Amino acid sequence: MKFGYQLPTGMEGLIVPTPFFCPEDFQEMARVGERLGYDSLWGNDHYAAQNYVREKWGTAPNFFEVLITLTAAAAVTHKIQLGTSVLVLPMRDVVLLARQVATLDQLSHGRLLLGVGIGAYKEEYEAARPGWANKNRGEILEEGLELLNRLFTGEETTFNGKFYQVEGLALHPRPLQAPFPILVGGHQKFGIDRAIRFGQGWIPGWRPFDELREWIALLHEKAAAAGRDPASLTVAPQFSCLVGRTQEEAINNYEQTGMVSHRVSLAYTGRDPALAMENNLIGCPQDLLEKIERLESYGVNHLSAISFCARSVDEFKEQVHFFAEEVMQPYRLAHEKPVEPAHD
Repeated sequence: MKFGYQLPTGMEGLIVPTPFFCPEDFQEMARVGERLGYDSLWGNDHYAAQNYVREKWGTAPNFFEVLITLTAAAAVTHKIQLGTSVLVLPMRDVVLLARQVATLDQLSHGRLLLGVGIGAYKEEYEAARPGWANKNRGEILEEGLELLNRLFTGEETTFNGKFYQVEGLALHPRPLQAPFPILVGGHQKFGIDRAIRFGQGWIPGWRPFDELREWIALLHEKAAAAGRDPASLTVAPQFSCLVGRTQEEAINNYEQTGMVSHRVSLAYTGRDPALAMENNLIGCPQDLLEKIERLESYGVNHLSAISFCARSVDEFKEQVHFFAEEVMQPYRLAHEKPVEPAHD
């Protein structure tokens, strides 16, 4: 199991207070994450404050651009992977995105993971890209993914789609990694089909654990039917996390964070906010270890973009350390393979 946590690139007003991180905090926490042994760092992608955020805070949150922030993180780290969780592809110019992704993968020596999705809030499109607010974002995502894959692998690409067009375009340099790891997001089963068609893995938001088990089984079944090796696919769901010394402490602290109202605002995706606490990483270390064992048995192999619930920057940093020391490290110790004695 790999472990990665979310840098709050686009979390202000949603999950954490506003203001929150200053620019220096991103690089500091990138260095800390690598030193503590996390496998990956992630950033999410937002463009405009949601209606309920404006009503609650009365001010615009700071949304840091995710690829630039990850570039800054890459500059102060050496081995930790860097991921988007998720980048809202329909908001982007795909040719420019392909160049940015290839460049960052080269500059980071092959450490980039590109998680993509359609975006959670329609009002962001209405504010930042109003001409596309009423278009089918799923169609835009699929067409963009097809073009990205062609640009990453073809000598010259000609593409005449409904939303994107290029003529004889060659992308150099290409990403260092081949195949390049695109992880397709989505809270619905459409995401499974898209992950198999266009990606190297699936990066959904949280789902009830029993439902997640069924969906991972479906992912593996559909991958095999499509001629793909199910074991080659990264299964990287995103969970929120708050570790407490006791179960009661974790629950009480969680209920005071912005994650609660954020879950309510996303209830339209079909995920019941009342089930969020039980089906995320909220609890004492032993409870979290049991949940991780359960998730691994379902086929999860990367706990990506763990979103630490915090009311201050100091609390966020404490949670990063607490999880690493009391959950991640004990998990790894318990799963270390014994070293076989040497034979003369």
